[in-house]
This record gives sequence, structure tokens and C-alpha cells, in this order.
Amino acid sequence: MKLTRYTDYALRVIIYLGSRDDGLSSIAEISALYDISRNNLMKVVQDLAHWGYIEAIRGRSGGIRLGRPAEDINLGTLIRHTEKNQNLVDCTQCVIAPACGLPGVLTEATRAFFAVLDKYTLADLLVQRHHFKDLLIFSDQ
Repeated sequence: MKLTRYTDYALRVIIYLGSRDDGLSSIAEISALYDISRNNLMKVVQDLAHWGYIEAIRGRSGGIRLGRPAEDINLGTLIRHTEKNQNLVDCTQCVIAPACGLPGVLTEATRAFFAVLDKYTLADLLVQRHHFKDLLIFSDQ
């Protein structure tokens, strides 16, 4: 399964925020770091805030940060939120669909894909958190 760019951006945002020790981050700094369109990132951040993955604080001294502990952010659940179409192939219009076994195989493959993702949280991705400081430029440094 190929994840959409939207999911890619969502994962980058939560990984970045999870790698921070504390404080607020800005969409501008994340956009610059990953070389992502600020407008596209704003949509992702808005959705992540709506779902409670991040907290968005408005105002001059505002910013974004994780909305819950990294251990409580399940990757499978997050990706189910960001991936609107989870079908690998749309077989509904295919003339051989009634006799074909492919839709069942693809459904099983998708379930297996999400079963693996369901085993992991953001905290699992941040096991080597101490290395992030060397790789990411935080605005407060």
C-alpha cells in the first residue's frame, strides 16, 4: 500500500513534535525543515488538531505540540484517519469481480498491513530520540 503525501506529512509533523523535549513549534519551522508547502502543512495540522493528536495554540506566542503522550498515538489509528481510501484497487466496476478472488486477497492484505501498524505507537518511532537533535534543527537552539 502506498501512503498519500497527506499521511506522509502527518507522520512527519507528529515525529517532529514528538522528538521535541518541550515547548511549542511553528508550522513555518516544520515547513522549512521538511521543505513542505506551508499551505499543505496547515491543512494537515488542522486535521491533526481536530483529531486530538496535536494541540494548536493560537496567537502571537502560539504554536503546536503533541496533544497526547507519544505512547497514546497509535500509528494504525492515525493512518486510518489520514488515508481516506484504503482500498488497494477498486474492483467494483470490473466485469470479472463476481468470480474473481482478488478482492478478498487484497482485503486480507490491507488488514495485515494495518495489523502491523496497530502494534506501534509514536513512542516506538522515537526510541532513538536523542539522535533527532543532530538531525533536526529546532528553533529554540
